[in-house]
Order: sequence, then structure tokens, then C-alpha cells
Amino acid sequence: MLVADDDRAIRESIGRALDLDGYDVVLVGDGAAALDAVRVAPPDVIVLDLMMPSIDGITACRVLRAERIATPILMLTARTETADRVAGLDAGADDYLPKPFELDELLARIRALLRRPRLESVEDEPGSARSVLSVGDLRVDGAARRVWRGEREIELSKTEFDLLELLVENAGVVLEHGTIYDRIWGYDFGPDSKNLAVYVSYLRRKVELEGEPKLIHTVRGVGYTVREP
Repeated sequence: MLVADDDRAIRESIGRALDLDGYDVVLVGDGAAALDAVRVAPPDVIVLDLMMPSIDGITACRVLRAERIATPILMLTARTETADRVAGLDAGADDYLPKPFELDELLARIRALLRRPRLESVEDEPGSARSVLSVGDLRVDGAARRVWRGEREIELSKTEFDLLELLVENAGVVLEHGTIYDRIWGYDFGPDSKNLAVYVSYLRRKVELEGEPKLIHTVRGVGYTVREP
């Protein structure tokens, strides 16, 4: 487990909690040290603070994803604006947790990330001997983890892909919030959580460009569904 936070008190508090929970923990104080640590010994989960000196959490996250390091990343942020949370998700983070937070919730989020299947890089071309899911002109290749809308290929983070694949696998079915949280995060964050809404919003920005028919639909008070235009 790797924890990168420039606030020594927070960093050491998280480290003690993880240590007591039985994890081997490496603590660093900035994004540059985090990148070095990951390259030396890739951890099972990375906890990155958004704002750090030298290299910030978003930049570190982008670098790791560019290097095809698929380790789950939990972003910590003291900022509450949706744009800041979305920036972290767009950089490739799998989850975010606003400060201040309870250590119990942090540990629950980490356990949820650890329960998710590990991503293996696949370089082959889409097609041939595997199933490609489709709804309208949207195609999702689960084996290669690639997505197209018409001829346009869409770049998604791991969590964005998992969410879209789940919706497309259940096209026409309304999936409740709790079901999606359980399937994607392995943990239901409750009715007050904005995690899912943020991911759906950003997924729509990538999948439904201006002029393209709407595919992802909200069923108020229930959940989300994907269906053909």
C-alpha cells in the first residue's frame, strides 16, 4: 500500500490505521516520491493527495496511467468543487474521498478497491474471437477494454469503463444506485454519496458528444440505464 500526502499528520495517521489493519505501508510526501516508489515496488492500492508539492496527485495519476500502471488509485482532496473531483477521475483515479474523512470510510474504500479484479493490459485489435457488446452505435470490447461510438474511439478510466460495461451488459434494465455501487465499488456509500452521479456525468461527456443521440438515461430516485435512441 502506498500513501502520498504532504501533510505529515494525515500521512502518518493513515499509515498507522493501515498498519493496524494488517497492510504493509509505504509513506511519501509528494508526487515525485510516489512515482519513484511505484516503479520500484508496485503496491496493491495507491492513495494520492490531490494537492502536493513537486508533482501533484493529478499529474502523478496521469503519469501512472500513461505508463499503463493499472493499480487502483484513491484520490484525497480538500476541495469540494465537482470540477476538481472530475479532474481527478479524468486523470485515471478509481475513487475519490473528500477531506476531512473518517478513517473507517477510508479503510472501507480501500477494501472495496482491493476486491475489484485487477486490470491486465491487452494490446490486440478489436474483433475476431471475442464478444463485443453494442447498444446503437456504441461498442464495448470487454477483453481489450476499448470503447467506440461509431468510428470514434473513446478513452475511459478503469472505473468509467467498468461502469459503462455494466450498464451496457444490462441494456434496457434500470440498475439501482445500490446495485451499481456494489458491483463497481463493492461498497454502498449511501444515498448522500455523489460518487456515482459524478462518474455518470463525466461518462456522458465522453460518450454523448454534441449531436449524438443520448444513450445513458437517469431514472430519478431509482438509478441509471442504457438504451438505444
